[in-house]
Amino acid sequence: MKTRDRLILTVLVLVCLVPFFGKAFHIDDPLFVWTGKQIAHDPWNPYGFAVTWYATPQPMFDVTKNPPLASYYIAGAGALFGWSEAGLHAAFLLPALAAILATYSLASGLTRLPLLAAMATLAAPGFLVSSTSVMCDTMMAAFWVLAILCWRDGLERKRPALLAVSGLLMAICALTKYFGIALIPLLLVYSVLRQRRVGSWLVYLLLPVAAMAGYELWTKSIYGVGLLASAADYSVAGGSASPTKLLAGLYKALAGLSFAGGCALPALTFAPVLWRRRFRVVGAIAAGLASCCWVWVHSYSMATHVTLALFIAGGFGAVALAVSDWRRNKDADSALLLAWVLGTLVFASFVNWSVNARSVLPMIPAVGILLARRVEAMGGLAGRLPMAALALPLVLSGAVSLWVACADATEANAARTAARYVRDHFVTSGLQVSFAGHWGFQYYMQALGFKPVDFWEFTVERDGDVVVIPPNNSNVTPIPSQMVASQETFAVPTNTGATTMSLVSGAGFYSDIWGPLPYAFGPVPSGVYTVVRLKRP
Repeated sequence: MKTRDRLILTVLVLVCLVPFFGKAFHIDDPLFVWTGKQIAHDPWNPYGFAVTWYATPQPMFDVTKNPPLASYYIAGAGALFGWSEAGLHAAFLLPALAAILATYSLASGLTRLPLLAAMATLAAPGFLVSSTSVMCDTMMAAFWVLAILCWRDGLERKRPALLAVSGLLMAICALTKYFGIALIPLLLVYSVLRQRRVGSWLVYLLLPVAAMAGYELWTKSIYGVGLLASAADYSVAGGSASPTKLLAGLYKALAGLSFAGGCALPALTFAPVLWRRRFRVVGAIAAGLASCCWVWVHSYSMATHVTLALFIAGGFGAVALAVSDWRRNKDADSALLLAWVLGTLVFASFVNWSVNARSVLPMIPAVGILLARRVEAMGGLAGRLPMAALALPLVLSGAVSLWVACADATEANAARTAARYVRDHFVTSGLQVSFAGHWGFQYYMQALGFKPVDFWEFTVERDGDVVVIPPNNSNVTPIPSQMVASQETFAVPTNTGATTMSLVSGAGFYSDIWGPLPYAFGPVPSGVYTVVRLKRP
């Protein structure tokens, strides 16, 4: 890796992520932070506590569907830097930087434009927004790319030590997020195509298998159930929202393409540079027709349908990059990239419990590498593509990514602001204040001493008790009408011109249950919190 390129990428990562160090914990961040605090107390029992994440208190091992390695990292970071948002976000800067530098190193063996591949990865909204959280996704992506890098170099240089390191990285990747297990079949197919036979390298693919088998036995001995099998059951038991079973497959396919195009945005912004006019026209027509499918079911605005068509076109573009690269080269490397993109997209669209940006994230480095390979095949910087033709799409994608990351941070910070407002305005001596809803709002309400409502054993202790209900949240059960004496509201402004979670706009970055877009643009209404005064029935 050239020192100059390493410095450029490091500076860009710092410039993009340091401004978000103060971002409030958001979505599933609390689950990872609470588990980290439990690990700091009892390292051998990471899920040995209860949490009210749905309607009633449950053991944490029933609630979480991620392995604990990211939370072990949080426990270490918390011990060193404290448990503040800034301290933990600073710690998660390292996995983001590692993912970008690893993408550069891997791309160096696949294209003469590795800097473009790494910059396209960083400029993708799916990567940048995910890197402003303390969830496991960017860390898993870093281990994923590092494992492929070491495996490829190990085969090429005939270095068993590198293969062993890769096997260890695969295990670590899977213990960070279960999707890391997909590296085993991916690299198995790649190795067979490259080596034309099964060799001693197969032994090193057994390392992650043994690690996950040991993890399954360990968790079963502690919690009575293997958590890998439990997560697999949860993943396939969910599925994306759809109006009828007949449309479910179509919905998942198109939502998957939309999330791929929106999260790997350079595949769209580079389209005018990379594809002939005829291909662009056909792709635009296909994406527009696909977007029209939602007109029959959802009354989204015209802006939402236009954005959906663009994102679906970007998804087509990402797939087309992989397919055209395979058709052009037909070698093990192009097969690796094709399987990497298509495998991730199929999992995110049809296997996971919902389509979301976090599931699409692993394919973004591959899209960046494919983009660089296509630019190189077209003549690169020395051919008919001037510098501006490459810089403008990157800048556009990067600007959108920062905008969306700011919108996501604003929504996260609004929950923290709301919790403090409740503390300052609704705490009355002798009355109980509790809350519904989860995500970051729950984290900050509990940090201030408020308790979540247990809807399975819901009772009113005294007239005048308060329940605060957040907007745009998950698993919010209505208060029985016979227990409502009165209600009022307060609002927290969140209008940044973009949103990552909005039923009205169809944006569902963290779950397509909210809509078929990873993010949307336009006016964002203030978050209106409902304060319910209770009475005994």
